[in-house]
Amino acid sequence: MAARVLDGAAMSAEVLAALQPRVKSLAARGVHPGLATVLVGDNAASRAYVRNKLRTCAETGLHAELHELSAAAGEAEILAKVAELNSSATVHGIIVQLPLPRGVNAQRIMQSVALAKDVDGFNWSNLGALVDGHMQLAPCTPLGVMTMLERAGVGLEGRHAVVIGRSSIVGKPLALMLIASGATVTVCNSRTPALSVHTRMADVLVSAAGRARLVSADMVKPGAVVIDVGINRDAAGKLVGDVDYEAVREVAGAVSPVPGGVGRMTVAMLVANTVSACERSLSVTGNRLCPPP
Repeated sequence: MAARVLDGAAMSAEVLAALQPRVKSLAARGVHPGLATVLVGDNAASRAYVRNKLRTCAETGLHAELHELSAAAGEAEILAKVAELNSSATVHGIIVQLPLPRGVNAQRIMQSVALAKDVDGFNWSNLGALVDGHMQLAPCTPLGVMTMLERAGVGLEGRHAVVIGRSSIVGKPLALMLIASGATVTVCNSRTPALSVHTRMADVLVSAAGRARLVSADMVKPGAVVIDVGINRDAAGKLVGDVDYEAVREVAGAVSPVPGGVGRMTVAMLVANTVSACERSLSVTGNRLCPPP
C-alpha cells in the first residue's frame, strides 16, 4: 500500500487560517504585522521564493516590504539597510534572503538583525534558546517540519528520529526540537559511513542534505514517516527532493512530497513568526522582551 502523502499545501493553509483571529485582533488595536525582506542581487530562485513570501503575507493580512539592493552592494550598504529596518516601527520581522553575493559575510549580516525581529530564527540568541529548551523565534524550516509531524498525528516521544543534514539552518535546530519532543535522535550527513544502517532504524526520517534522491527505498524502515526537506534539480532540470519519492512511497507509512511539502510549511512558519514578533513588540518593557499579550 502506498504511503500517506503529507500535504504541505493543505497543512500550511490550515496554519495560515488559524492565524487570522490573531491578525484581526492586532488590526483592531491599529497594528498590522510587518515583514521586511532584503533581497541582494537578482538570483532567480531567490526572487521566486521572495515573491511567494510576499503573496502569502498579503493573503494573510500582513504588511510586507521588499527592499532590493544590487549585486554590487557591499557589506556596509547591506548592514545599513538592516539597521534602518531594525529601527522601523512598522516592521516586526526582517529576513535577509540567502544566498548573499560573494565577499559578503553572511553571518555578520544575519547577526545584525534585531533579536526581536529575527523571524528566520538565525540569531545566535534564538538558536541558544533552542538548546535550553525554551523556543522563542525558531528557524522556519525545522519549525515547519515539527508542525507537519504534529498535524499528521505523529507521536515523537520514545521514537527514533534520524536527521540527515547538520546545518545550523535545518539539521541542528531540528535535532534539538526533536529531542525536546522526547525522541531519540541520530544526526547524520551525506558522508556518514553506512548511512543506510542508521536510516533503516528510523521511525521518523528527515533528509535535509541537499542531494537529489539520496534516500532510496531500501534505506527506509517499513512504515516509517519520511520528511523530505531537500530542494534540488535533477539532470533533466526537474525539481526533486532528497528522497526517491515514488519508490519510497511503496515502503514508508507517510512521506512528504517535493514540491508541495515542507517548502509550503516554511513560508507558513515565517508568517507565524512575524505575527508572534508583532504580538511581543506590544509587550516590550525597556529592553526586556515579555510574553505575548
